[in-house]
Amino acid sequence: MTKTPRNAPGLKLRLVVHGGDWLGPGKADLLEGIAETGSISAAGRRMGMSYKRAWGLVEGLNAMFRDPLVSASRGGAAHGGAELTETGRRVLALYRDMQAKAGAALADEIAALVAMSVIPARK
Repeated sequence: MTKTPRNAPGLKLRLVVHGGDWLGPGKADLLEGIAETGSISAAGRRMGMSYKRAWGLVEGLNAMFRDPLVSASRGGAAHGGAELTETGRRVLALYRDMQAKAGAALADEIAALVAMSVIPARK
């Protein structure tokens, strides 16, 4: 999982779509966790969130795009599960590419601002 520490200096990209909904690093981490674990609840637990919160975020993500990002089946641990749809995999890949490109394009400016901050970045 590509999780950035909460207080780490750097760029946090948030893509705002129609209606004010957004895709940001936390939702991308949740999608990545679902892809890795095959479970909404397991992905949420890895991030320290409740099953209800994880499900709510997935429902919001599915509603943000023309096609759903996550496909889930009910049935408990033995029969249930979740996976990213083709659209979900594409959205996650595009978002991760955007993060990498934005960070690379602004690396000098980010470093300069961090150097000027009250508490400089740890090495």
